[in-house]
Amino acid sequence: MNDSGLQNVGETTLSALADEVTRRLTAHFGKPIWRKPLSPIDELVSTILSQNTNDNNRDFAFDRLKQEFSTWEEVREAPENAVIDAIRPAGLANQKGPRIQNVLREITKQRGSLDLSFLEDLPPAEIKTWLLQFKGVGPKTAAIMIQFALNKPAFPVDTHIYRVSGRLGLRPAKMSVEKTHDHLENLFRPESYYDLHLNIIQLGRTICKARKPLCNQCPLNDICAYYQHETGAKP
Repeated sequence: MNDSGLQNVGETTLSALADEVTRRLTAHFGKPIWRKPLSPIDELVSTILSQNTNDNNRDFAFDRLKQEFSTWEEVREAPENAVIDAIRPAGLANQKGPRIQNVLREITKQRGSLDLSFLEDLPPAEIKTWLLQFKGVGPKTAAIMIQFALNKPAFPVDTHIYRVSGRLGLRPAKMSVEKTHDHLENLFRPESYYDLHLNIIQLGRTICKARKPLCNQCPLNDICAYYQHETGAKP
């Protein structure tokens, strides 16, 4: 057993488990630094492009879009096919192209421009409500915007975080992805969101893989419900 002082997952509260996960992942992976922060409107478009694809494809498509069009206003007014062609590397371009243009048009309709700096003065809950009104903007996109573009507390849940949190027993097994956002935000400490979000993703990519998790290499295996169930191991 690690030196955490945790005797048994079933005997600890979820909050204690959450704190221990945070501590161990920081010790294992260190303090992560994400890419250079984007402006809110850039992050919004980038995150829409990221849906159902990997980071490399997202970035390639985003860079192509910025190369083809000098402003987001040009993207908004461009022929639909031109936007679709530019973002094709991100996949699902026929869906994402119109989605991006429609969001840009709706923002302009409401705000008179594509300046989202007003969001910096709103609390996270109001930002989330405002963003979720747009078709194609879900809880994950809103949370990424809040945390990484606006530097306010939010905890985005991607496929890695959903999988890892389920295996660890940090959420009910059948809880939906949408509900998991609020659940984990209430469970983890807000000051840990940034580091923890990135470290859980790193864990999911390198160790807690979907098909063949490398449980013997995991710094959390002795407090992991999945590991104990699969191996019969006891902490």
